[in-house]
Amino acid sequence: MRAAAHVVPVAALRAGVLERLLLRYGLRARWELAGAALPGTYWGEPEAGLVRNRLHLRPVTPVHSALHEACHYVCMEPRRRAVLDTDAGGDDEEENAVCYLSIVLAGELPGYGRPRMLADMDAWGYSFRLGSARAWFEGDAREVREWLLTEGLIDARERPTWRLRGVRRDSAEHREAALGVDLP
Repeated sequence: MRAAAHVVPVAALRAGVLERLLLRYGLRARWELAGAALPGTYWGEPEAGLVRNRLHLRPVTPVHSALHEACHYVCMEPRRRAVLDTDAGGDDEEENAVCYLSIVLAGELPGYGRPRMLADMDAWGYSFRLGSARAWFEGDAREVREWLLTEGLIDARERPTWRLRGVRRDSAEHREAALGVDLP
């Protein structure tokens, strides 16, 4: 992992753009003050923290970290999502899906985009067998893309569907997510 100075912090995004993206999944951004503990961070500060449907951030939190943790929430099964606190768990297949979906979602952030996400992933130290995030995304992630399609998390044009894994569109959980209900 390289110094965080080489990656874009969430403070560099236009105001409200990340929050609106997160709310489409029922996730709430929680802005934590400098000096206070950053709840739910698996990698330590300033990396994003995840507790239930709250993504804990500071202005210095890297965008790639915020998207990665948000995608854990999206890609995990409902039973794990219900008790989520810090460690998203999951298997290698799900972790790869998280990485892929975070790149897709980066394309939904004006002024950031997929190319910057790929560069930030490399700068932070994500490890892919083809040597770079871009090479993996473009040439070695076919099975991951199929997993996301099968789970209904992206469409055939690689756009987000704004659905949570394992949640039917007509379910109470989907309605709560669409409304951005803050879970206990």
